[in-house]
Amino acid sequence: MLTCKDFLNELTDYLDECLDAESRTKLERHITECPNCWVIADTTRKTIQIYKGMDPYPIPPDVETRLMKALEKKMAEKQK
Repeated sequence: MLTCKDFLNELTDYLDECLDAESRTKLERHITECPNCWVIADTTRKTIQIYKGMDPYPIPPDVETRLMKALEKKMAEKQK
């Protein structure tokens, strides 16, 4: 039985259609049985569709610098 955590771990591959038929069937069955995961999948799918139609917007240099520092700090903490 697929759990919600399992579903969330596979959501990206599911939406990118990178799963084998068996895994996809299990995820789709879970979505039909779990309203919370259905909402997550549907909302994520719609969000992707909206953003695909938009032009890229550059990140201001100061924001990018702060973001990269935060990511580097987070990655260093995970490696400890």
